[in-house]
Amino acid sequence: MKLKRILTPLVAMLISIPFAAAQERAARPTDAAWGSVRTQFFNWAKVRLDEIDATLVSWEGEIPKLRGEARAKAESALANMRAKRDAFRETIQKEAEQIEADWNRAKTARETDWKAFEASAQKFIQDASTQVEQQQAAFGARADAQAKAWQEAIQKLEQEATKVATENKAKAEAAVKQMKADATAAQARLEQLKSASASSWTAYEKALEETRAALDHANKSSQEAFTK
Repeated sequence: MKLKRILTPLVAMLISIPFAAAQERAARPTDAAWGSVRTQFFNWAKVRLDEIDATLVSWEGEIPKLRGEARAKAESALANMRAKRDAFRETIQKEAEQIEADWNRAKTARETDWKAFEASAQKFIQDASTQVEQQQAAFGARADAQAKAWQEAIQKLEQEATKVATENKAKAEAAVKQMKADATAAQARLEQLKSASASSWTAYEKALEETRAALDHANKSSQEAFTK
């Protein structure tokens, strides 16, 4: 199942999760803080799910071009990547109800899953003997997925900014402006690599990791600006 088909129900599930009734009221964060944590988790998960989907779609098209042992190895590596993708998605769904109570624990655990997928992607490159052009295509697909995630985060922030009280308008508008600037810088970094005549998958991964971290930071900072 393509991730694009499951993202909508995932969004609905994340938004509708009830708070744990067993917690003492005095120990609970404010509703605004809860919303911030849920938004951070959703954005963190979504950008990675989008990149995984983009990677698989890009490389699935390469399988028919391979023959013999190279094809068998590539199919095995791709199957492993799909399994990592499914495990990542399913665990996110299961842990969504607990995420608000233990964000750091869940994030650390899912970071391990994400790294496992990246290792599978590296194995695919080796087993399929991918060419520079194929790696560039996969990088471009992931960069586009990130660009979309940035734009969706900005649009959501802009919507939230319209709802804040008058006295907080300036802070909200500043948060939107900063996220747009961060998005522009991140996209410039990726576009520079897109237009490069040649680069290694390691360089692509490093750039994506840096811009992905920038998006995580931008989401966290913007939510903090809205909840403080």
